[in-house]
Amino acid sequence: MSGIADILPTRAVFVASALVAAAVNGLLIGTGGDLRLALPLRFLLGVFLAGVYPTGMKLMTGWFLQDRGLAIGILVGALTLGAAFPHLVAGIGLAGLFSWPRVIAATSLGAVASAAIVAWFVRDGPYQALPTRLDLGWALRSLRDPALRLANLGYFGHMWELYAMWTWIPAFLLASVQASDAAGGEAAGRWASLWAAAVIGAGAPGCVAAGLLADRLGRTVITAAAMAISGSCAVVTGLLFGKSPALVVAVAAAWGISVIADSAQFSAAISELAEPNRVGSALAFQTAVGFLLTAISIQIVPAVVRGAHWSQAFGMLAVGPALGAIAMVRLRERPEAVRLAGGRR
Repeated sequence: MSGIADILPTRAVFVASALVAAAVNGLLIGTGGDLRLALPLRFLLGVFLAGVYPTGMKLMTGWFLQDRGLAIGILVGALTLGAAFPHLVAGIGLAGLFSWPRVIAATSLGAVASAAIVAWFVRDGPYQALPTRLDLGWALRSLRDPALRLANLGYFGHMWELYAMWTWIPAFLLASVQASDAAGGEAAGRWASLWAAAVIGAGAPGCVAAGLLADRLGRTVITAAAMAISGSCAVVTGLLFGKSPALVVAVAAAWGISVIADSAQFSAAISELAEPNRVGSALAFQTAVGFLLTAISIQIVPAVVRGAHWSQAFGMLAVGPALGAIAMVRLRERPEAVRLAGGRR
């Protein structure tokens, strides 16, 4: 809400945020697992990570007018691989070698390394806008812009589905393989972890492919198509609970590809529709509200599963991309859409 990514130098915000996030994360080791201490630290971690992800996207937009969708798609693809990696570690049996304090220490060192990379090797691009003045009301006023509002609504529908899917697909795969009697005990857990890594990780090439297509065919076309596919896969995946693991994983992998493929294109669209000197603020606002929505949908899924079934829970997630696709179709009809992807709506 502060718009700090547009007020201060972008690289400085990224580096400082990553370093403070690393420190806050590292302090978890001293809590001994006490949630009264750990939860405030996790809250602060979320605050400072807001200076990393949207700011990283802003740095990317400073280098690309053409092929911006592909560039941000590669960035989001890297995020997707990061989301898949813990499940891969669990699946191949390495998790037992690492105590949780060592995992926390390793992730903090990773954040320090990211700060060092940006500080030493990254430079502002030729299309980066100069810092602007503080305007605490800009983010909310931006919602009055019809085109920005529709692009944000599309992203919000996408986020309603994305992190709930990433959070619960491992549990779904485990329960499904157990229900199918294909495996049990420790083997079922190992296979579910490996399948979850594959399903989530499949989204990385999906991000790159969607970026290539969106830059050539249009942002609204690709985002609406990806949401139509992901929403359909959500419904079908839930209905296949307990069926042949090969079939379940195949459909879930299609969901994993489509559920994240459009993500970068919403951010690219925001960067093209917003005022050049407010791109950082626009991206930060978009991601902040989107991630807030995930906190709701993540909690709803297990409640629906307990009261009904996985099919209803995943069907509930499909509502988000359905509404998001409608928003992007409406954006395509607006005159401002000519600013997307060099005129490719």
